Amino acid sequence: MNFRHTMKVRRTVTAVVIASGLLLTVAGCGGGDDGGGEKNTSSSAPAKDDSGDGKQESQAPQSDTVLAEVKGQDGLTLAITSAKRDGGGFVTVEGTVTNNTGKVWVAADWRSDETELAKNAGSISGASLIDQEGKKKYLILRDTSGRCLCTQFTGGVRDGNTTQWYAQFPAPPDGTTKVDFQVGAMPPASIELSEG
Repeated sequence: MNFRHTMKVRRTVTAVVIASGLLLTVAGCGGGDDGGGEKNTSSSAPAKDDSGDGKQESQAPQSDTVLAEVKGQDGLTLAITSAKRDGGGFVTVEGTVTNNTGKVWVAADWRSDETELAKNAGSISGASLIDQEGKKKYLILRDTSGRCLCTQFTGGVRDGNTTQWYAQFPAPPDGTTKVDFQVGAMPPASIELSEG
């Protein structure tokens, strides 16, 4: 009786192990696309370097549109690629900054003079939108902790690199479609606002 019970248990365990193995095999074989269709790539994976020189390109927005571009002293270039009104009553401005100064650029002169925003060292917190027709200047929005709703250039931007930035402002009145973007000693950049 004992021998028969042991054999029954062994057969049951063997059947469970085989069934589990088959289930894992089927699960491993299904779900993959063996070609023909588009490759499914993750946006967080680094881009392949096809140039053969081993260098990776700087991260820059994949936008073909440049609304405005201004050049500052010593080889700093600011480009604006987007200026959209958002439903919450604010404007988000985005773009890139390219550092060709020959040294690390830390955005010290781009931060705000306001004491509450002084903790945003190395940021674009000193940027503003100027409505020439309405004669108003719009400063960067901040959160309840006093941090700007803008890019912090942590660690600076190395020479030869391009990095993305963004800044959020209160929205000018609906009739205002053109504003000037100003930051630091950079020349003002005239931009058209679009609806988001």
